[in-house]
Amino acid sequence: MRAMRHPRPEDIELARVLHALSDPVRLDVVRQLDREGEATCAALDCGRPKSSMSHHFRVLRDAGVLRTRTDGTTHMNELRRAELDSLFPGLLQAVLTAPERGAA
Repeated sequence: MRAMRHPRPEDIELARVLHALSDPVRLDVVRQLDREGEATCAALDCGRPKSSMSHHFRVLRDAGVLRTRTDGTTHMNELRRAELDSLFPGLLQAVLTAPERGAA
């Protein structure tokens, strides 16, 4: 299995992070990773199609929001919280604690 590519912290761009976080599915993945820590792709897919989730994981990875490592045949994902907090202080906290649209 080939290694996943991740941007270096100095190459992470705010616009790409905001784009990655703008999708409800990707935001759900980020919220779950923030709550639970490292998780497999299967644990994060919530029954969605694998092809769709592969796209979402790639967008999050390419933006620098998450890091994926291979453990045998399993992909493990973790939020790059420390790096994002260092680059964009308060951004993830604001996004993760914002009320969801339609929430009471």
